[in-house]
Amino acid sequence: MLPLLGVLAACGPDVAQNVPVPTTQTQQVTTTTSAAPTVPPAPQPEKDGACPYLATSFVAEANGQRVPKVKLSTDAPHPACFFYANATEVQLTVRVYVGDARIAKTIVNEAAPDGSQPATSPAGWTGGYVSNDTGVVYAVSKGDAAVVVTSNQKQSIKARRIAETAITNLKI
Repeated sequence: MLPLLGVLAACGPDVAQNVPVPTTQTQQVTTTTSAAPTVPPAPQPEKDGACPYLATSFVAEANGQRVPKVKLSTDAPHPACFFYANATEVQLTVRVYVGDARIAKTIVNEAAPDGSQPATSPAGWTGGYVSNDTGVVYAVSKGDAAVVVTSNQKQSIKARRIAETAITNLKI
């Protein structure tokens, strides 16, 4: 029986000796994702005051309504200005953002989404405007800045003129 075991052992698979065993190498891949920029919440009227970049008399003339009250947001460095038609009704709001170019563009796109009329004034600024039953929104951005004017008037020229004046006065 022993000779038979020896024959069977000789018929087994050949095992190579001193041959390196291949190893699996893992390569670490690092991916970076840039998080979507966070748009600040819509400004809220927080305190009474004069708009630092638009005169109340100019807004009354440009928007075509008397302005008995102005409130400001607490946004810095440029607060949003809320111009009232009476004690409770806001007739015009001007929101200014300066910071990240992606956020500026997002603010404009949210205010005047795809399908709105194109806005290209003042020169170098782009965005859109939308008119509806409650008024008009004129929103433009340039680089890291955005200006959004919301008026209870339906004529976009009024909101555009106010946006142009705000941009000029802010020197942005």
